[in-house]
Amino acid sequence: MSNNTKDDYIIEYIKAFDTVEREMEPFKDHKRDLKKNYIENGWLSKEDISLAVKAYRMIKRGDSIDNFIDMHDNIKKRII
Repeated sequence: MSNNTKDDYIIEYIKAFDTVEREMEPFKDHKRDLKKNYIENGWLSKEDISLAVKAYRMIKRGDSIDNFIDMHDNIKKRII
């Protein structure tokens, strides 16, 4: 049985999390550069990119577009 305390696990987690964050930074820079490149070249607007990323995330999660549209329409009717 381990003698680690909750504080020990918190410190261990923070150190591991920091390592992952540092390793991810170059990829975050690449993602920002990719977006900037598409905008600067006039290929896509910020809104186009935002919508594309939202669609990608929905597909990746396996979300149903039909359910999303129904929810969107219901909320829109109540708000507007």
